Amino acid sequence: MSSIELTPSQKTILTALTNLHREAEDAIKGEDIAEEVDRNPGTIRNQMQSLKALQLVEGVPGPKGGYKPTADAYEALDVDQMDEPAPVPLQHNGEPINNATVESIDLSSVHHPELCRAEIHLQGSIRDFHEGDSVTVGPTPLSKLKITGTLDAKDDTDSILILEIDEMVAPVDE
Repeated sequence: MSSIELTPSQKTILTALTNLHREAEDAIKGEDIAEEVDRNPGTIRNQMQSLKALQLVEGVPGPKGGYKPTADAYEALDVDQMDEPAPVPLQHNGEPINNATVESIDLSSVHHPELCRAEIHLQGSIRDFHEGDSVTVGPTPLSKLKITGTLDAKDDTDSILILEIDEMVAPVDE
């Protein structure tokens, strides 16, 4: 499939739908998406029509109906759909977060201790995360890397947390 250029609004709504669908594994109501992205339900319905036309969303009729992302939706968002991703623990202000999957960790400026940042790419909602919150990620499955930091910024559209790293630990084999 060729790459689809989504508007920021479409990307935000589609990301919210895929995250909510992953948690519920059922059709997601437009009102739930509207609440997740803090938009009017009418706006969501309008955007869903365009996402349906792009074959990224399918409508499910009936009382338990709503919307489901198609396989193309995950591809358009560049999200890997794994049957069983390896769990990477995530803590927010000391509390475990179970409804988000750590997709990747990007480190920047590791050579500069005062500017060391980590970008945590998640599948799941980040709306309850706020600047200044404490976030701990890890240990990762292979390297056992564990990062603790303070939330410096977040990107709701791409579900990215940007941490100012307070501590980074990875056991070193002898």
